[in-house]
Amino acid sequence: QVQLVEIGGGLMQPGGSLRLSCAASGRSFRSSPMAWFRQAPGKEREFVSAVDWSGESTIYATSVKGRFTISRDNTKSTAYLQMNNLKPEDTAVYYCAAGRGGRPINIDADGYDYWGQGTQVTVSS
Repeated sequence: QVQLVEIGGGLMQPGGSLRLSCAASGRSFRSSPMAWFRQAPGKEREFVSAVDWSGESTIYATSVKGRFTISRDNTKSTAYLQMNNLKPEDTAVYYCAAGRGGRPINIDADGYDYWGQGTQVTVSS
């Protein structure tokens, strides 16, 4: 079992930066793929980025590629999402997700078994 807690959301002006953290508890974190999804008001949850267990393989949605960076520190059981050059369309609740140990990296929400409670990111001037 893995429990996830996201921190780091907030209000930021366009062009600014935020870093989200996802702290995980559970023994399988080191072998789990991690991902970030987001859901804007009135829209479906969408994939943002994912990283494999080693941190060496990453995937990004086209809308965030070049602006967001996903990473993980297995010694701290924490995944991160560095968000630069934020845009108003990045406004959403951001969710951290983890797959069971050994599952492959995935852009589909069905590929993840554990979810955090979400953290609000608002980009507005």
